[in-house]
Amino acid sequence: MKNLLPALFTAIWIAAPVHASVGPQPAPAAAQIETPRDRPFRGVIQLKVDATDTVHKIFRVRETIPVQKPGPMTLLYPQWETGSHSPTQEAAPLAGLVIRAGAQRLDWRRDPANPFAFHINVPAGVSELAVEFQFLPGLSGPKLISPQMLTLPWHKVALYPAGWFIRNIAVDAELTLPKDFQYATSMETAQAAANRISFRQTNFEDLVDAPVYAGLHYKRIDLASAPAIPVRLNLFGDSDAALELSPEWLARFSKMVGAVPQLFRSQHYRHFDFLMSLSDVMQSGGGYEHQESTEINVSAGYAHNPGEQMFLANLIVHEFTHSWNGRTLQPADLWVPNLNLPMRGSLLWVYEGQTEFWAHVMTPRLGMRTMQQSLDALAVDASLMSERKGRQWKSLQDSTIDALYMPGKPVNWRDWQRREDYYPEGVMLWLDVDMLLRELSSDKKSLEDFAAVFFGAGQSSRVISTYTFEDVCNTLNRIAPYDWTAYFNSRLNAHDDTHLLDGLKRGGYRLVYGDQPSEFFVQHEADLGGADLSTSLGVVMGRNGAVKSVAWDSPAFRAGISIGARLLTVGKQAYSDEVLRQAILSAAATRQAIGLTFAADGTEHAASIDYFGSLRYPRLERIPGSVDRLTRLLGKEN
Repeated sequence: MKNLLPALFTAIWIAAPVHASVGPQPAPAAAQIETPRDRPFRGVIQLKVDATDTVHKIFRVRETIPVQKPGPMTLLYPQWETGSHSPTQEAAPLAGLVIRAGAQRLDWRRDPANPFAFHINVPAGVSELAVEFQFLPGLSGPKLISPQMLTLPWHKVALYPAGWFIRNIAVDAELTLPKDFQYATSMETAQAAANRISFRQTNFEDLVDAPVYAGLHYKRIDLASAPAIPVRLNLFGDSDAALELSPEWLARFSKMVGAVPQLFRSQHYRHFDFLMSLSDVMQSGGGYEHQESTEINVSAGYAHNPGEQMFLANLIVHEFTHSWNGRTLQPADLWVPNLNLPMRGSLLWVYEGQTEFWAHVMTPRLGMRTMQQSLDALAVDASLMSERKGRQWKSLQDSTIDALYMPGKPVNWRDWQRREDYYPEGVMLWLDVDMLLRELSSDKKSLEDFAAVFFGAGQSSRVISTYTFEDVCNTLNRIAPYDWTAYFNSRLNAHDDTHLLDGLKRGGYRLVYGDQPSEFFVQHEADLGGADLSTSLGVVMGRNGAVKSVAWDSPAFRAGISIGARLLTVGKQAYSDEVLRQAILSAAATRQAIGLTFAADGTEHAASIDYFGSLRYPRLERIPGSVDRLTRLLGKEN
């Protein structure tokens, strides 16, 4: 007789209720917002922005949007910003939204799942909508308006209809500036009367890629030697004195605007505008890329501070290079047809990593850094990545997703959490690619040959094109046959640093540490605003003994010191950066633990740090008997 139990259990299982649990079920999903399609858009958006309120720092917006048909219509407020590759735009600053059809005020409804989408029902016979709202910059984050200057990112002051590629939506933009403000932008002016500027018609995609800088203190320098393709440096400062860049530094800018197009064997822009703020009031210390302009924001003292100029030289070249790598040629999964669809950054190690590599290469060639400063800058990147314990669980490829879930935000444990490491680790990766190309070709080929093909062929045009991982590998294979797919996959997905510094080794150098900081490292600490002891005790110190960061499982970590603590004493002395440095040197000599006190969580604590390794500042050292390919790369004249 057969065993009937299995059949019985099967029958019971089949007869079980469809629902496997008891409790609520989700409400129906919100209706989908219309997907953008590549089709014509009839009419032209009229966009008028009033930026005259420097007291309250408010942008007032009036917009006329053509109606394509009566019935349901959705207006979108941009959420994704191309410069951050992230949904970093906030919806809260948009306020006072009123939409009218002629004299009739229309009701609008914010999408219940997407606060950047506004639904309306357009009556029959209506040809256009009149929209008005204000943009209210927050107290935190970069300032956009001061009594001395302003920056206008157009995506913060415009709505657009869902359902179209934004490159197909025409826009006539007008801007009213505060009295006596002068302005610069890559957009072309149609008419300027007093403080009101009308720009030539463009499309929405180009509009949001062409911010405006304006201010009372303004200076323009023509950089290009070929007047047929104008390149301008537009300086806006807190004062006229802030704008006085030296002739030597301006000459390096001029050299750059010839050398970078030569590197990429293409020049796609009709004209190019560097937009530069030199201010302690506005945003500082960063930049954003655009196809025909570049935003660069530095301190008010930049023009008179050679150390800051040297340290931020990479920023200047990086953002200019993005006009090729990032804006004109973009990763396929990063490009989107509007600013409310998710971007994906799987190739940010190319977009950002290779761009930063070229910045390291070009700054010494342009005289923006000495050879030693350039080697020391690479040493800082190499050391930073060598100390990334988070690689044990998080790969470089995984870090390309950082922009989606930690956009523009600091993390407390950066060496463990990793954040945007595709910049510095990307430099190490592309340095190795360059050196490997030289090895494979007996020094006849390099990454410059890749750049000439990848960014040069067919790119003397403003038309945006995209690339894939396969395109990168195939182009490299044309330069020097190799299994580039396996090469990148092994490094992008690694959980150890086995190949991290291969590029330095192939270039004839190795990373070492000494107890004296380089000139570049001193400026690196000045930029951090504190003492960087991350490779010794495992801390970065801020002002007045504040602990800015603690390295994961470092001597300071194990001693119970955490972020936000404040060091009070070192030994029997009151805390200072120099006292702590001397204590580290003394501990290395005496083998006695470093005793200190610190305040945390409202309580004073004592700690003893068993660290005897002295101060450790990174530098590069020649490998005896090796070929010095690295200085050949950095020192080549264009």
